[in-house]
Amino acid sequence: QVQLVESGGGLVQAGGSLRLACIASKNIFTMNSMAWHRQAPGMQRELVATINSGGATNYADSVKGRFTISRDAAENTVYLHMNSLKPEDTAVYYCNAQRWGGHYWGQGTQVTVSS
Repeated sequence: QVQLVESGGGLVQAGGSLRLACIASKNIFTMNSMAWHRQAPGMQRELVATINSGGATNYADSVKGRFTISRDAAENTVYLHMNSLKPEDTAVYYCNAQRWGGHYWGQGTQVTVSS
């Protein structure tokens, strides 16, 4: 089992920045991959960014150039750095980990971007 705890969400004006953090209960380098997803009201959950065990990253087209996923082994934490935020980025953001065939989710953190 892997427990994930997200933090860092909040209310920010359009054009602002936030940094989300996801602390894992297991060594993040034992994960096949980790990712951030988001779900806006009435919408399906969508993939925002991923980082695999080798450090390769991938982003949704809607956030490329604005969001960066990174990890800190010493802190057992994966981050999502979000810049130039837009109202359409408003959603609950969830951390996800894939490890040995299992999928694990955090409880989510709310991000609200005002116009």
